[in-house]
Amino acid sequence: MERINPNKHISRQYNEEIEELRDKVLSMGGYVEQQVSDGLQALLEMNMELAQKVATEDYKINAMEVDIDEACTQMIALRQPTASDLRFVVTIIKTISDLERIGDQAEKLGRYSLSLSELGHSEDVLIGIGNLGERVKSMLRDTLDAFARLDADVAVRTALKDKKINQEYDGVMRQLITHMMEDPRSIKRSLQAQWCARALERIANHACNVCEYIVYIVSGRNIRHTKLEQVVDEFLSEKNNNDAEGDG
Repeated sequence: MERINPNKHISRQYNEEIEELRDKVLSMGGYVEQQVSDGLQALLEMNMELAQKVATEDYKINAMEVDIDEACTQMIALRQPTASDLRFVVTIIKTISDLERIGDQAEKLGRYSLSLSELGHSEDVLIGIGNLGERVKSMLRDTLDAFARLDADVAVRTALKDKKINQEYDGVMRQLITHMMEDPRSIKRSLQAQWCARALERIANHACNVCEYIVYIVSGRNIRHTKLEQVVDEFLSEKNNNDAEGDG
């Protein structure tokens, strides 16, 4: 597996710039992950102080995106990276865009929590959202871990989780629709809960995008619009062939 090699370039400063760029993305990812976790906690526990914090601190993520984007632009202009270095920098720009959008969805969780509190909290309208949220958090955590280690195998397997999350999201939406039909008084609360579920589903979609970017960084393969099951089979086949050659 191809990794960022600190001894790859003649220029020590160039090496340091590459590693610094990677570290900045990991820091941004860590903060985004915390915002998602806090947003979900605020929603499920109706913690208004935490909800307010999540809803008003998205600007920090925006600032991180701008800082990293400027660093990438400067590196392209001054270093004129080629091959895997250029692939890495271009993909970083895409990755931080998706991380910023995940931050936007976390902000929505905070705002929806505040709205649900004003409408009068009912645990019934949050049925299934807790489980969905935990799955999404797990996928995001695995995605960031795959980026930290530039592990394409983990990235592909993590991206596959999006299908299961979509199925669970559909189940949550059906539950909420049923609840609204049975108790029209809950319509406003249920609609807010639906938007929360939608925010979580969107977070998983953006995490899936980042997983695809990781594969591109490592292998140069663009797997967008490709069935992930097919990609997994190809990765396993390549691994088996490499293992066979090693044994030989």
